[in-house]
Amino acid sequence: MSDIISRLHAVTVHITDAEKARRFYRDVLGLRELLYDDRARRLVFALPETSTLLTMHVQGAGEGGREPGTVSGVVFWHADPVAACREIVRRGGTVSAEPKVVETSIGTFLRAVIADPDGNEFLLTNRTD
Repeated sequence: MSDIISRLHAVTVHITDAEKARRFYRDVLGLRELLYDDRARRLVFALPETSTLLTMHVQGAGEGGREPGTVSGVVFWHADPVAACREIVRRGGTVSAEPKVVETSIGTFLRAVIADPDGNEFLLTNRTD
């Protein structure tokens, strides 16, 4: 165990419109909303089967961090990325890169890219290792 990091607590994404983000993460991705603070323009969602939170807020002037629409590299998992992407599109979401087969030395899996209303991108995979 690392004596610096004990666990991942939250992933925070900067957004420009809290209500659009709320509809995407709640209604399109189906995440469970834990907090919606309209005045503070902050949202918190539970990620299935983990204690890690997905949080977002409108980035304040001089706050620092990644600008809205520049997040990438966060990976979500689903047993069937093809079916998940179809459902995301049906619910009004965006699939930036359709699921494709990726072959590596440690296995073969599917990977797709989805995007929130600001263009923050998330990978969607069925990779198990």
